[in-house]
Amino acid sequence: MTQLKFPIGPFTPLQNINKSELDAFIETVATAPGRYKALVENLSAGDLKKTYREGSWNVQQLMNHVADMQLLHFFRMKKALTETDYKEITQVNIDGWANTADGLSSSVADSLHMFEAITKRFVHLMRSLDENQQEIAYYHPARKIMLNQKQAISMSAWHVNHHLEHIKIALEKE
Repeated sequence: MTQLKFPIGPFTPLQNINKSELDAFIETVATAPGRYKALVENLSAGDLKKTYREGSWNVQQLMNHVADMQLLHFFRMKKALTETDYKEITQVNIDGWANTADGLSSSVADSLHMFEAITKRFVHLMRSLDENQQEIAYYHPARKIMLNQKQAISMSAWHVNHHLEHIKIALEKE
């Protein structure tokens, strides 16, 4: 069950992220929309309803979730960079979001467009951060950890890979 829930393992923040590691995380985020598009753009209605494990979100919900969370990660970074009192990340009810009308039935094509557009802006912002901005940190109450912007970027990279694997698992099931 743990292998299905965390196919690439749970997120574990690195304490010291060097420039080449940071660049690799940013590249993972930058290339994610293309990897998702190749996987989901031509799926049937039946494929979109497949799940990776009992009780999990289906492929359509996963794609909509990934687009939503990319927006949230971008939002968090902008808040951290522009508001000195932003010390605790903005959280959302991800299960609630996955079960809203748009989470359940929005077009995967629309979510792919949203994901692609947000990612371009997010990656532009990530690449613009200077060393001081990279160290701006906030508390993640759900994970009970402090994250600086380099660690938040690594979490975004983990997140897109994590759900890409979920979709692959779901699509491999009969």
